[in-house]
Amino acid sequence: MGKNITAQKRGKGSVTFKAPSFKFKADAKILPDKESALVMDFVHCRGHTAPLAQLYYDDGEIGHVVASEGLNVGDELFFGDEAEISFGNVLPLSSIPEGVPIFNIELTPRDGGKLVRSSGASARIVSKTKDGIVIQLPSRKQKKLNPLCRATIGMVAGGGRVDKPFLKAGKKFFAMKARNKYWPSVSASAMNAVAHPFGNKRSLRKSKAKPAPKNAPPGRRVGAIRARKTGRAKGKRL
Repeated sequence: MGKNITAQKRGKGSVTFKAPSFKFKADAKILPDKESALVMDFVHCRGHTAPLAQLYYDDGEIGHVVASEGLNVGDELFFGDEAEISFGNVLPLSSIPEGVPIFNIELTPRDGGKLVRSSGASARIVSKTKDGIVIQLPSRKQKKLNPLCRATIGMVAGGGRVDKPFLKAGKKFFAMKARNKYWPSVSASAMNAVAHPFGNKRSLRKSKAKPAPKNAPPGRRVGAIRARKTGRAKGKRL
């Protein structure tokens, strides 16, 4: 009897690989059309590696954002072009000078923030061109964005989290289970044949990695890119 490989199990949408979003405290986003907000409290959310700041906006609405390093309860945050370059304030990329650390950056204007949200992370503006604004991500990769995209000034709070080792596999297990991340990550060539297309029999070298067949199903499309068939087929006349 057949068995779904790991990639097929993850894409099925079962409870095993579904994040427990109903246990998350809030969806940390920069709300649009706001001018100022007051920091009420800091909360811990199992879905975020960084602490969240609970904000009371000037129009009475309550929301949550990824907290900035150096932010305190009672601080007032400002949003828009005229805001100061200060920790926690939100400005469009066109109004932020080059070299200033930023985080929680929007990919498209008014989406609330998608990039650089993990604890201790920050990015910087490298250059400003006519086509867009180039930022350097923590991975050293550069990305060009719309000047109207907003970002938060400073560095994400909770830095140094990765400096403390887990020490035990059980600690790592429960940390990954909190957000339902796929763990442990096992090499495909070390798996059995029922778990991955690269899996093989018990031997010193189990791997049988090779290009996937042309008509392979989605779960089988792994490995090297298959070469295109070009040229005249052998044994056939025109």
